[in-house]
Amino acid sequence: MAPGSGGSGTGGREEAAPDGARGRDFLSRDAAAGTSDSEDCLVIMARATIYVGCTVPQLLRGAQSRIFPSDSALGVLRRSAFCYCTGSSTIKSKRKMDHLERTANNFRQEVIIQAKLCGITNESETVKRLRLAIANKDFTFKAGQWVDFFIPGVSVVGGFSICSSPSLLKREGILELAVKYTVHPPAHWIHTECTLDSEVALRVGADLHGYQEGKGNRHKLGTVKLYYSAKTTSELLFKKNILGLMKAFPGKITCCFHVTQQRSQICEELQPHVTEGRISEKDLEKHVSNDTSWYICGPPPMIESISKLLANIGVPRNCVFFEKWW
Repeated sequence: MAPGSGGSGTGGREEAAPDGARGRDFLSRDAAAGTSDSEDCLVIMARATIYVGCTVPQLLRGAQSRIFPSDSALGVLRRSAFCYCTGSSTIKSKRKMDHLERTANNFRQEVIIQAKLCGITNESETVKRLRLAIANKDFTFKAGQWVDFFIPGVSVVGGFSICSSPSLLKREGILELAVKYTVHPPAHWIHTECTLDSEVALRVGADLHGYQEGKGNRHKLGTVKLYYSAKTTSELLFKKNILGLMKAFPGKITCCFHVTQQRSQICEELQPHVTEGRISEKDLEKHVSNDTSWYICGPPPMIESISKLLANIGVPRNCVFFEKWW
């Protein structure tokens, strides 16, 4: 989950992980990123499956909503998005596509809403966790979706995964994001300029494939096994939350943290749960069964690699779920 944005992905089935796999406070795309030593990755096995799906409106439908007090700020938003919509199909270059370009054909809600920063914490040396207060009571999202992130005075629109659960929004009117530092303007602004009470605007997006509202899960949740890999334990985001869930649900939720470049001593609390080295075929093959569903979160190369590994050990393709949007 690399907070911010990445490249394009290939292979496997495009599915959004369920609330238990991605919608909880401790999981976001940005917390689990790939198979190289510079990135993190997540593999979740659960005896539950959620299918998701929706429609595709125009990219800018509803963009006339009032999102900032200043007309000039909204003008910048409209202008940058319009230039993208009219020019992206004909202009070819080797530059990296931005968030709006990569997700042009994805579902987006029609409403753009205001949000205020009410909390900022450091999840690691490179990742900040934002708490955003949402006053609009009609604002909703599903686990696995992301937000377009509009910043006054910044023409580039960010795209960040939601790392909190829909239930937190319902209870407290709070939405959380985890954003890794990069020079990309939205992420750079978050790490260098945003403060408590900063105001931004959000719009929810993401295609959630196969989901049928009200139909429920294919089968009931039994146990969850999480494999989470990073360079070092300091880069394992939300580890305290994960440990807390393991204690709260003994035997139901377990986790194995993998580290690939650990040099310092591992703290006593984490030691029983940490393995040195990458997530391997040997780690995963013992969980293969007809009742197990697999949820993968990370950048496209990691998703491709783990998907192939699971195919090699006999996991049916229709039991493997992941999301691709960047």
